[in-house]
Amino acid sequence: MRHARAGKKLGRDSAHRKALYSNLAGALIQHGRIQTTEAKAKAVKPYAEKMITLGKRGDLHARRLAMAELRSNDVVHHLFLNVAPRFAERKGGYTRIVKLGPRQGDAAPMVLLEFVDHDPAA
Repeated sequence: MRHARAGKKLGRDSAHRKALYSNLAGALIQHGRIQTTEAKAKAVKPYAEKMITLGKRGDLHARRLAMAELRSNDVVHHLFLNVAPRFAERKGGYTRIVKLGPRQGDAAPMVLLEFVDHDPAA
């Protein structure tokens, strides 16, 4: 039984799961919204919000912590320069999950994970 066990395993070992979270959060930061399964979105949402909070801090240590997690200089630069200042006045809740319906092939529930201020036209 998994009573009081935090987090989802998503059928992956810990290194694969860490890479998945890093890649999904990086894609969200770069593109502003991503389409993924509901389970993955719910798992990566707190991870991505922690990265935005690091971006809001803006100091060197926060940048190094974000770099250790996201492993991409371009993504971290975009996070600190473009994404974090948009949420400077917001205390939390930077992302939202919008349900799309089942996927064609395997009927997995699909969602959009996006920033709350995401503007598709821009």
